[in-house]
Amino acid sequence: MPFVTTSDGVDIFYKDWGPKDAQPIVFHHGWPLSADDWDAQMLFFLAKGYRVIAHDRRGHGRSAQVWDGHTMDHYAADASAVVQHLDLRNAVHIGHSTGGGEVARYVAKFGEPQGRVAKAVLVSAVPPLMVKTAANPGGLPIEVFDGFRKALADNRAQFFVDVPTGPFYGYNRPGAKADQGVIWNWWRQGMMGSAKAHYDGIKAFSETDQTEDLKAIGVRTLVLHGEDDQIVPIDDSARLSIKLLRNARLKTFPGYGHGMLTVNADVLNAELLAFVAG
Repeated sequence: MPFVTTSDGVDIFYKDWGPKDAQPIVFHHGWPLSADDWDAQMLFFLAKGYRVIAHDRRGHGRSAQVWDGHTMDHYAADASAVVQHLDLRNAVHIGHSTGGGEVARYVAKFGEPQGRVAKAVLVSAVPPLMVKTAANPGGLPIEVFDGFRKALADNRAQFFVDVPTGPFYGYNRPGAKADQGVIWNWWRQGMMGSAKAHYDGIKAFSETDQTEDLKAIGVRTLVLHGEDDQIVPIDDSARLSIKLLRNARLKTFPGYGHGMLTVNADVLNAELLAFVAG
């Protein structure tokens, strides 16, 4: 399997499909998943003639289960290691949830300074800041994330059943029809990774202030968010991010939840293609 070794010795697994001379699209997955969460998008864009790349974040999926470095800075640096290893240029970077935070920091700190990024997409993304602070009074209380940590430490396997069965895909909403395969696939991806990486990752995605990252991004950026997102509330994320980005457009989806890239892939893929090709 293809791996790249980072400067601090971490083996990062990646997929690289499609013609090497085609425009690259780089996908960044959410917590606690893997590159596999992008299957619907990678197959779609591959069929359209693009080169598609996705990696497993450190401690997730097939990447090395190191005990440290589970921070947004390391996530972005690891993504940069993959990009530089493959020498990707004119790339579109698309991130979901925590992966959206990874995209924001990567583009601001590495991608744009290196001249490697064409566009960016933040989908159901965590920036600018999830946790409630004096400067971010609309955020979620720290007790919410402490609850995540406790549930993970007490019984990670059950927690990773409860999240996709309930709020992640909106299957807890009246009239929603749960897809058992989608739930099992979420659980499978989560349990492939390291409990330590997942535990530390909660702090990374909830307490990292990315205000300055968003302000630094100059490339065209598309912000997509479901209006019924129970994991990353739209008012605390996308609606704030769009005010900080210099060259961005916000598209919201009534009734869609956090996992809309999977359960509403037909709609989201069409939106992504229009932006990438436009």
